[in-house]
Amino acid sequence: MDDTPKLRRGWTTGACATAACKAALQGLWGGAVPARVTIRLPKGETPTFEIVNPGPATAGVLKDAGDDPDVTHGAEIRVSVAPSGGGVVFRAGEGVGTVTKPGLPIAVGEPAINPVPRAMMDEVVAELAADYGRAPDVEITVSVPGGAALAAKTWNPRLGIAGGLSILGTTGIVRPFSCAAWIASIHRGIDVARADGLSHVAGCTGATSERVVQALHGLPDHAMLDMGDFAGGMLKYLRRHPIDRVTVGGGIGKMAKLAQGAMDLHSGRSQVDFMALSDWVGADLTGCNTALEAVTRVPALAGVVAKRARAQVETMIDARVDTVVIDRSGEVLAREG
Repeated sequence: MDDTPKLRRGWTTGACATAACKAALQGLWGGAVPARVTIRLPKGETPTFEIVNPGPATAGVLKDAGDDPDVTHGAEIRVSVAPSGGGVVFRAGEGVGTVTKPGLPIAVGEPAINPVPRAMMDEVVAELAADYGRAPDVEITVSVPGGAALAAKTWNPRLGIAGGLSILGTTGIVRPFSCAAWIASIHRGIDVARADGLSHVAGCTGATSERVVQALHGLPDHAMLDMGDFAGGMLKYLRRHPIDRVTVGGGIGKMAKLAQGAMDLHSGRSQVDFMALSDWVGADLTGCNTALEAVTRVPALAGVVAKRARAQVETMIDARVDTVVIDRSGEVLAREG
């Protein structure tokens, strides 16, 4: 019997904005904002949301990310509605960003409200307009009080989303510790780099390796892809959406896993094979506890890891590839290519 506690899922900012929009519209057209509303998610689920801080045509929903460590957990997603000159118009209120770089699914100059949340709110407008006998001509302003400070902890500044958060979600559901959101951010980073005409990008396993690689190559912030453990997620997308030159950098442990063919570098999903490392350098490293210990014992291992990691990356993408292997302090142990 599995006694592992089941992680509680949550709701995306897009789902919260849709619920707040529905409540605000009821205030605008019906005269009263309800205490709770039920919406339909893209796959048919119908969750109910509590409304906070209601106004005449304004409503808020507190984002509940479940057990996921989401930076927006507990934030208020607030929507105000007003008649528009025609159709549905989206506006960025306090704490919601504006797109400033091409390559994202939303045009430059538009509020950073992604296509699926927009479609969900469009559907709510159409539904309630029919119920109340109104024209579906509405200006929707989405706000997240304090969102600008929260956005500094996300990828938004690097992606060219200025001034706040994005309103996100493709299913409306946040699944705890899902890789999907991180990998989607890597993909958007590649899209932005390509749209800006960059010929060189870099994916790194962490903040230290990113700082080192960026300094080595003099790369702008938006050339730096937040690869983390998701080498496969980055490389598969680069295979379909190529960029001329790609640098991959990281600590000796994660780069050793990449050199051995792992595409998910998380400690829970791949391990360093010390027997393989021993074969590579002709020395017994099987008693080592970490790859850093192994490279301390046999310094030449770093160069072998860099070379083999580069070879693995080259099997995945058609680009000029180089690799950078560092230690925990950020010292470069080896470079290849």
